[in-house]
Amino acid sequence: MKKWISPALLAVTFLLSAIGHYADWDHTLQFILSAISVVFVAGFLGRATESVAHYAGQRLGGFLNATFGNAAELIIAFFLVKEGLFDMVKASLTGSIIGNLLLVLGLSIFAGGMKFKVQNFNVTLAGLNGSLMIVAVIALFVPAMFFNTHSITEKDTDILSLVVAGLLIAAYMAWLVFSMITHKKYLADVTEDNDEELPNEHKPAWSMKRSIIYLVLATVMVAFVSEWLVGTLETLTERFGFSELFVGAFLVAIIGNAAEHSAAIMLAMKNKIGAAVEIAVGSSLQIALFVAPVLIFASYFMGNTMDIVFTTIEIVAIAVSVFIAKSIIQDGATNWYEGLLLLAVYMILGVSFYLV
Repeated sequence: MKKWISPALLAVTFLLSAIGHYADWDHTLQFILSAISVVFVAGFLGRATESVAHYAGQRLGGFLNATFGNAAELIIAFFLVKEGLFDMVKASLTGSIIGNLLLVLGLSIFAGGMKFKVQNFNVTLAGLNGSLMIVAVIALFVPAMFFNTHSITEKDTDILSLVVAGLLIAAYMAWLVFSMITHKKYLADVTEDNDEELPNEHKPAWSMKRSIIYLVLATVMVAFVSEWLVGTLETLTERFGFSELFVGAFLVAIIGNAAEHSAAIMLAMKNKIGAAVEIAVGSSLQIALFVAPVLIFASYFMGNTMDIVFTTIEIVAIAVSVFIAKSIIQDGATNWYEGLLLLAVYMILGVSFYLV
């Protein structure tokens, strides 16, 4: 009976969200239904990804977890770009980055630390992840500095945005080659002798073929429900007086990160902190180095280029998140108190964004 509860809730929430959208129900109700549906669909997407990742191997599996974990954010952001809501797009990208680095990573480290006194993972991988995040901060800071000091025009800013986006995508592709091919063993995760793992603990529930079919189906469902969710956001911000910054950085980001929350926390509680860090930090890297640049190129081909100039508040939030996350993971060891520190910083930023 239990195994049918989750699929039933998935189907019911998706159906109600669809009916609410096409029957033009109240926008607040539509938002609530779509948000709940995104959470269940993201969970389904996460399970399908985890199953496919089992067959793909650890490194490729971690990449797939990060990629499809970000599918909801990417699709939501794409529809926001299509609607021309560039400020909300940038806010949602900011929220995804800080959400992964502070909320997802913080909850994972805290939950794992409550069960295991100290958890270890590859210190070299942690250092490289930190360096890549600093590159992302630089890529956001430089265009904003030149634009806000009136050193370049709006047209030149668009050109600079496209160039920076291209360089970030190239850097991300090079990182994939480095981490998965040329230095795969060098970046392998630390294996702990005290891992609590049952013989069939990671045995997937579905076959390879079924896992792939479910992965495609879940991605399509995410695309539909994301479009319905985006259609309600403008009304929501006007009705409740929320800023686009708060809605994009926290509401949209938390909803879109639902799959990663559960997956990373469960892995940390199984003493797989390396995999949890891979999901949280890897997702942030993918948002900063790949998703954001892809959206810039997508907007360019739609005829209205979204620049890469983030607000001072957004850049400060990302920089603070990168600084504290790098400080905590750089030694390759974590404990529950470090997770609590990340969550404290996230709450500080959350209150600040709400009051903007």
